[in-house]
Amino acid sequence: MSDLNTFWSLWISAIVLGSIFGCAWLLYTTRKSQTTDTETENTMGHAFDGIEEYDNPLPKWWLYMFMATIVFGLAYSVLYPTLGNYPGVLGWTSTNQWEKEVSQADEKYGPIFAQYSSMTVEDLANDAGALEIGQRLFANNCAVCHGSSGRGSYGFPNLTDNDWLYGGEADTIKQTILAGRNGAMPAKGLNPNLSEAEIGDLVNYLLAFTNRADDAASAEKGAALFQTACAACHGADAKGTHAMGAPNLTDGIWLYGGTAAQIKQTIVHGRAGVMPAHNDLLGEDKVHILAAYVYSLSLNK
Repeated sequence: MSDLNTFWSLWISAIVLGSIFGCAWLLYTTRKSQTTDTETENTMGHAFDGIEEYDNPLPKWWLYMFMATIVFGLAYSVLYPTLGNYPGVLGWTSTNQWEKEVSQADEKYGPIFAQYSSMTVEDLANDAGALEIGQRLFANNCAVCHGSSGRGSYGFPNLTDNDWLYGGEADTIKQTILAGRNGAMPAKGLNPNLSEAEIGDLVNYLLAFTNRADDAASAEKGAALFQTACAACHGADAKGTHAMGAPNLTDGIWLYGGTAAQIKQTIVHGRAGVMPAHNDLLGEDKVHILAAYVYSLSLNK
């Protein structure tokens, strides 16, 4: 629980206590205003659509339940941190509750993860029990970017094919999840002086790999420009370099879109991608199983 300044602490306390005692006052005044403790035929003089309001007392069950609710509210405010900075008699916080639940989960599931950690990622990729756990880990930690099926989206890689920025070997996938990745495509590659026409030539050269170039002469010029501006990362054959996370530009698979306009946008402005490290978040045993699940997504593809 974060500390509040005195004003806000008192303000919250006043709202909480005011609500509780306000309910008590409402109950008291309503009860006091009643003229009888038994049901009567007397009315309050109010009628609407043929329905009259009788001057009957509150039902006992309703009255006692209302009183119990007020007592519960006061007891809860004493036991738990309800009144501003007051910590409550029990000293409960959401943080220590979370830590307790994590500790219990680690104690219960830790031996299972430890058992799986003795197996290779490749073996776990064929273990139904491990894959079920890995799928849940993926859904909780990876699906928000890569999608629930692992097929990715704009700017987030598809994990179900065999096109990998840093390599799709089991150990490489595990290292990616453990330590994360930081990818950077500099604007205009290694030639910041590229002209508009030269950028168009580069775009045509890249489109030519999938037979989409609209100007063969421009694509030929782009091939020469590619060797000076892009080959250092993507390789002379444009098939990418796993060591640098530079993608293959010849296979028609594009992380940020493969239309002429999208490719031009990438060249002109560059790209920056971050895959967060999960070692501190999940620990190596869980990452080991998660890596096996991700590895299994592209098997036999």
